[in-house]
Formats: sequence, C-alpha cells, structure tokens
Amino acid sequence: MRIRATVAAVTGALALSALAVPAAQAAEPKVPADIAAAGEVVHADSGRSAFVGGVDGEPTVLNATFSSVKVNNGKNIAVGTTNLVKVPVSFTLTHGTEVNIHAADFFAGVELYRGASFEDSIFYFDSNDATCTDSSATVASCKATVEIDPFALLNEDAGSWKAAAFAVAFNGEDPENPNLDNVGVKVQDPTNSFKLQRYSKLTVNASPEPVTKGRTITVTGKLSRANWDDNQYHGYTNQSVKLQFRKKGSDTYTTLKTITSNSTGELKTTVTASTDGYFRYSFAGTTTTPAVNATGDFVDVQ
Repeated sequence: MRIRATVAAVTGALALSALAVPAAQAAEPKVPADIAAAGEVVHADSGRSAFVGGVDGEPTVLNATFSSVKVNNGKNIAVGTTNLVKVPVSFTLTHGTEVNIHAADFFAGVELYRGASFEDSIFYFDSNDATCTDSSATVASCKATVEIDPFALLNEDAGSWKAAAFAVAFNGEDPENPNLDNVGVKVQDPTNSFKLQRYSKLTVNASPEPVTKGRTITVTGKLSRANWDDNQYHGYTNQSVKLQFRKKGSDTYTTLKTITSNSTGELKTTVTASTDGYFRYSFAGTTTTPAVNATGDFVDVQ
C-alpha cells in the first residue's frame, strides 16, 4: 500500500515536499540542513508547517517581486510510471538593493502545488535553488528545475495544479536555529496554472497487409495511461478516439470515424481498402490525460 510522508526533500533545493512512495522504496533524503531549514521558514510563514524546535519570531516581508514566471515552457506536465520528470521553471526576480540574492543563505525557487492556494495546498513539489543572472543591480533572470517522481504521485493528483514563486533570505541567521524576526520571506501566489497529467500511450495495427482494393481492413489498437497508484499502464476506458487516414505522399491525416475504447482500452473497427496509406488512432486528451497520436501503420492496397 502506498503511504504519504512529509519529509524535508529536494536535491539542492528549497523545499519541504510531501512524497508518496511505496514503503519498500521509501528512503530518507540527504538534504543540507540549511536548505531544509529554508523550506521550513517558507512553509511555516504560510501557516502550513512549523519548526520542530522552539524557534521564535516571525519572518519579515522580503523586498522582492516575481514576474514572467514560466513552468515547463507553458505546457502541461505529463508523468509516466517510472521516469523522473525534470520540469524547467524560470522567472524574473526584482529586488531591493539591500537584498543580496547571491548570498550563500539566500534561496529562491518555484513551487508546484495542487490545491486552492499556496497556504491551503494538498500536495506540492518545490524546485531546486534557482540560479540567477543579474540584468541590473535590482533585476535578475532566474532558472530552476522541479523534479517530479511518479512514485510520489497518486491518481488523485492528476488535474489542475498551480505554481507559486518564493524567496527567503536568512540574513546571517543560523538556518537551523534562526531568529525569524531577522529572516526575510516572500511568496507570490499564484503565478501560473497548468495540468499535471497521467502519461498516455496509443497503438494501432491495420491488417491484412497487403490488401486487395475493396476488401475490408480491420484496425485495432489500445489507449492506455499511467496509473500512479500501482505504477503500471492500464487501458483508458470509454474514451472517444478518432480513426484517421493519410494517403501515401500526403502530409495530412483525415478523420474517417470516431469510436470508443472498450472496458480494457482496446480499439477495433473496420474500413474498406481504397488506396495506399497510413492509418492511425488519435486521442484528443482529457483534463487528467494528455492528447496522443499513434504512429501511423502503412497498408499497401493492391
């Protein structure tokens, strides 16, 4: 059974990430104490978590703003069953002259979360500490990466997600035992919205090959998608899928008919052979599952 445990985790990151992993695969991440503490500051300031120890004070508002925040180059994020997905994020950070964004104890990044807001998120992933390049004394272009592990996800996580940008400056305080009154924090929420989707696959096979003109061609296939509860692919049932055809020498597919995947995601229909060309199935996608086209299967009509 999959369980979800909250841990201070992200490679080189400002983070406290909730990870859902099979018990047999769960492992304590090796995270520098100052980075883990930075994550605690950001999340404690939002009311989502608190320090384990007795840390007094309340962070001040950092003189910083975020703009031009981009997540995955503006595209939805599809996650399969085994491969770690590295999501690029970038933003422009504008800050006061008193804020040293290149200090060793300054951290900035982007959080991807599911929920109504940053403060009320259900589940989230934080980026690593952003690399920022100055374009002026008070403006910098920053880039980071959010790593999404499919073993951290459940099917319920698929759908609408948001992003928030954050920064924290310890200002010389001990990250493991800071006086929060001297720590600056800024969270800008939300900055983006997108879909986190279960990766989809689609196959096609047209037969017989070759076939006599005027005879029947049977086109089979299967629509499947990642299941984050067991990290396997299962058929996507009762979904509308288009059968399309591209004549040999053409670059354009034309829809011949629309059929529905059965209880195991299987697809099957027939057409009359007329000319050489490629058959494929095409799925338009849903909120939780991305669009996908099968690789065309060529049929020689004689």
